[in-house]
Amino acid sequence: MGVISTLLGFSGFGIGVSAGLVIGYYLFIYFQPTDVKDPIIRPLVERDSETLQRMLPEIPLWVKNPDFDRVDWLNKFIEYMWPYLDKAICKTAKEIAKPIIAEQIPKFKIDSVEFETLTLGSLPPTFQGMKVYVTDEKELIMEPSLKWAGNPNVSVVAKSFGLKATVQVLDLQVFALPRITLKPLVPSFPCFAKICLSLMEKPHVDFGLRLFGADLMSVPGLYRFVQEKIKEQVANMYLWPRTLEVQILDPSKALKKPVGILHVKVLHAMKLKKKDLLGASDPYVKIKLTESKLPSKKTTVKHKNLNPEWNEEFNMVVKDPESQAVEFQVYDWEQIGKHDRMGMNVVPLKELVPDEPKTVTLNLLKNMDLNDVQNEKSRGQIVVELLYKPFKDEDMPTFEDAGTVQKASEGTPPGGGELVVRVHEAQDVEGKHHTNPYVRILLKGEERKTKHIKKNRDPRWDEEFKFKLEEPPVNDKLHVEVASASSRIGLLHPKESLGYVDINLGDVVHNRRINEKYHLIDSRNGKIQIELQWRTVS
Repeated sequence: MGVISTLLGFSGFGIGVSAGLVIGYYLFIYFQPTDVKDPIIRPLVERDSETLQRMLPEIPLWVKNPDFDRVDWLNKFIEYMWPYLDKAICKTAKEIAKPIIAEQIPKFKIDSVEFETLTLGSLPPTFQGMKVYVTDEKELIMEPSLKWAGNPNVSVVAKSFGLKATVQVLDLQVFALPRITLKPLVPSFPCFAKICLSLMEKPHVDFGLRLFGADLMSVPGLYRFVQEKIKEQVANMYLWPRTLEVQILDPSKALKKPVGILHVKVLHAMKLKKKDLLGASDPYVKIKLTESKLPSKKTTVKHKNLNPEWNEEFNMVVKDPESQAVEFQVYDWEQIGKHDRMGMNVVPLKELVPDEPKTVTLNLLKNMDLNDVQNEKSRGQIVVELLYKPFKDEDMPTFEDAGTVQKASEGTPPGGGELVVRVHEAQDVEGKHHTNPYVRILLKGEERKTKHIKKNRDPRWDEEFKFKLEEPPVNDKLHVEVASASSRIGLLHPKESLGYVDINLGDVVHNRRINEKYHLIDSRNGKIQIELQWRTVS
């Protein structure tokens, strides 16, 4: 009886499951809605910004803003170098902090403050994009978007009155948009004299802080207070237009700009040695300033003369009178073959009294090695007159003058300013039916146009337009379009667009002047160079 009931139970279970599956499938098919439509698939470019933000919350800046460039190569470089950068940065930080700590701890009656642990962790910072401004002001402006969600471990031990306290910083997050300006650009390594650092917006800083092993950030109200305090302090020090300036080189020495003129008069030479087979020489003099890339000056050749007279004058630009010297080399001219050097000598400019002429008689030497015994041999003499005339202060150019923006013209509103747009040139613009380019500029309903240039893919206009505005155009855009107009009457395509670009004017207001080349939208390879200035009354 028990066996039969067991078999019947299994049979009932199988029949019930099978019946349930059949009935469920029938109900699923019968009650399936008939008004379901296929999903609409649209490209991302047609989505609005809010939808994109929900779909992709971490969109890189080079995707959202076309003026930001990808810097994947830089992130790869930092990722590979991070273990070494970590050690180098931590070592430098300790060296910088040590004297500062030693100076400050006596004020607070603290015995010692030492780093117990200092490491930046294994996660390097990443750059979401970088904006680069190209100007003609001998400077380079970069705005990288920095994000660092790191795992550093910084432990500081303070000892006072026999007690020991350990403060530990963990899980640091920094999101910042700094502006790095390298200026002025100079021909001496590292090729810039100063680094200017500022923040374009308040940074986001988050971290964990432990004291005696307890998490202080979990204290109610303390976390938000610390956050706001850090933002406020950093903004007060470095938020644009405030900057942190780090001097790398002395600009005057790095640029070595002209500081004066050296007047050289080669008078005559005496007792020169015979170089030719017939018992004479054909001397001439080469004059050159040391540390100068300019070619040497040369006198005329005096044929068959061992006591020549020239009385010839030359002017040379001086950049550093403390280190430069004027070098004289006397050669024997040869019609065929290499000219033979008869002797040389130098006069350091620091030996000259400014604005006072000095006549110098120089013994000709083989070289400037004072220990060379061959310099004891007589090779003749040369007599020259030197006069160093330094520039006056008002004649010397300054770095600030190089990038000065003019004041706005008369009639400009006091609270606003004048936007000056100079259209320089375009490159690789080409139309489907004709290429007679001109430029249309639109700003707040006002339109300006350049002249038409016929049949030219690389036109140059160099035309300037001015817009008087009631207030700074911080949130406005300048629409620049390169168009082409047919030169024939009755053509099916009288006008066509060769590309356009919308320029954010907020950057111009902040920088006062920008000169950049922009890639044209809806153009294969087209570019346009636009110079913008924001001029105010004051």
